[in-house]
Amino acid sequence: MPSLPQTHSFDLGGLRLASGEGRRLDLAVPVDAFELGGELYPVVGRAVQARLDISRTTGQGYALRLRFSASLEGPCMRCLEPAAPTFEVDAREVSQPGEGDELQSPYLDGGVLDLAAWARDALALALPATLLCRPDCAGLCPVCGVNLNDAGPTHHHDPEPDPRWAKLADIRFGPDGGV
Repeated sequence: MPSLPQTHSFDLGGLRLASGEGRRLDLAVPVDAFELGGELYPVVGRAVQARLDISRTTGQGYALRLRFSASLEGPCMRCLEPAAPTFEVDAREVSQPGEGDELQSPYLDGGVLDLAAWARDALALALPATLLCRPDCAGLCPVCGVNLNDAGPTHHHDPEPDPRWAKLADIRFGPDGGV
């Protein structure tokens, strides 16, 4: 797809669609970075190449579909190595004025669609709870902090003695076995 100019918002009224008509547009939409766990995760390229499907419904309404894929870059939440996972987004909105709050899109105001806000919110809903460098990331060793992805399966530590038995180590036995 060729490079497209960035579009924060789009005036749907300018399309002059009649009821039942639709359009498909390819747009570059900027997406603000996410702050997760105190770390910043910007979108690779700062914008996504998105496909917007617009259909005019009866009355003054619209049915909208936004599709794109986006990669976030930042530290892996398990091993802290650089990560750039990619997420597929397929979001839909319906705006049918006068038909109730559930049919009012928060991204459409006076015929102008806030694409940047919709794309960011849709991506936020597609994100998993943890962003990883790879799906099977083993993380860091809780004892020494080594990256377990590099350390291999032989990495281990002898278990610490149970603190409930620590006083037994203070018992000193004499030469005849008595205390």
